[in-house]
Amino acid sequence: MIQLTKLNGAPFVINCDLIETIQENPDTTIRLSNGNVYIVMESSQKIIELTIEYRRQVFKDLLTATQQCNS
Repeated sequence: MIQLTKLNGAPFVINCDLIETIQENPDTTIRLSNGNVYIVMESSQKIIELTIEYRRQVFKDLLTATQQCNS
């Protein structure tokens, strides 16, 4: 999950695994695989960076948990 900002300044959290497309026209529009559409303040590059950071953390936590189970 990543935190983004609606155009009215309200923060919200989105499941980045559901992102299907991101377009900037000029506002950043996110379309999810379930059909929901969100317009956010962050750039597409920022959303990509947040998604990468989130996934790194998930895999790091998974690796740590796996290592603890094996010791």
